[in-house]
Amino acid sequence: QVQLVESGGGLVQPGGSLRLSCAVSGSIFPINNMGWYRQAPGKQRELVASITRGGRSNYAESVKGRFSISRDNAKNTVYLQMNSLKPEDTAVYYCNALSLGGDYWGQGTQVTVSS
Repeated sequence: QVQLVESGGGLVQPGGSLRLSCAVSGSIFPINNMGWYRQAPGKQRELVASITRGGRSNYAESVKGRFSISRDNAKNTVYLQMNSLKPEDTAVYYCNALSLGGDYWGQGTQVTVSS
């Protein structure tokens, strides 16, 4: 059974930083694309950033220049470094992993940006 375990969320002041991690276990296939999505109250889930197995990344316009996605293929782990956080970044952040075996999601981690 494939499991995604996220960590690193929390409460931070505007302008602060957080680093999210997501470790994937149990997959018999290589993990291809990995990504981070977020969902704020009353809003649709949206893509924040994604990264291919080869390291090609893609970002939502709202986070370009502030967030950075990276991955360690040997550890099946994806990271999201979030800098210059704004109150509008407040949301539940979900990790996503794609492989030949399926499309998998983490349980979500809360990020709250508030003074």
